[in-house]
Amino acid sequence: MRPREFDHDDLLRVAFDQFWRKGVRGTSLSDIARDAGVQRGSLYNAFGSKEALFLAAYRRYAGDYLSSIQKVLGSGPLRKRLTAFFDLTIKNFRSGSPPRGCPTTRGLMELASDEGEGLDEDARRAFAELVFRITGLVQDALSAGAVRGEFNGAPEAAALHIVTVTRGLAVLERAFGDEAQLRKIAAHTVDLVLNERRR
Repeated sequence: MRPREFDHDDLLRVAFDQFWRKGVRGTSLSDIARDAGVQRGSLYNAFGSKEALFLAAYRRYAGDYLSSIQKVLGSGPLRKRLTAFFDLTIKNFRSGSPPRGCPTTRGLMELASDEGEGLDEDARRAFAELVFRITGLVQDALSAGAVRGEFNGAPEAAALHIVTVTRGLAVLERAFGDEAQLRKIAAHTVDLVLNERRR
């Protein structure tokens, strides 16, 4: 068997950067091959389609992003953990020049309709899995905070509320690009969840 002509991890990083900036529809395998310094045919041989390459690149991104979330939610008082979670979220979709937005929200907009072409059910499941796992990490942080007496609400409902707000922040970022507004909403959300005023 011929050895692959590229480093798998590096290629997924390059591909995801393209997909994140331009969307799946706006990205071609030729673009990715050029930036990765590989032959376009090598990408077809390795992944079979642009959509399959996107899914592999997205899953790599999701793993890295979940690790980052786990880290910021893992230590300190609950207010500090939740604030760090929102900071990471906003920083993620404000990254790039111009800001690239939220890759999950962008990907969801590219899912296939009944009549048209687009990303398939495997992609939808990957997006849903990431949101589900993020919600679980936030819920764990809230549950731990409840044990320490820092939170007296329902962890499951509050976690869903927090993650839902992050989806709204992603849309507002696309609409207005106002980071100060996003941070104000995030701080207010933490206040509401903890049922206290900011100190």
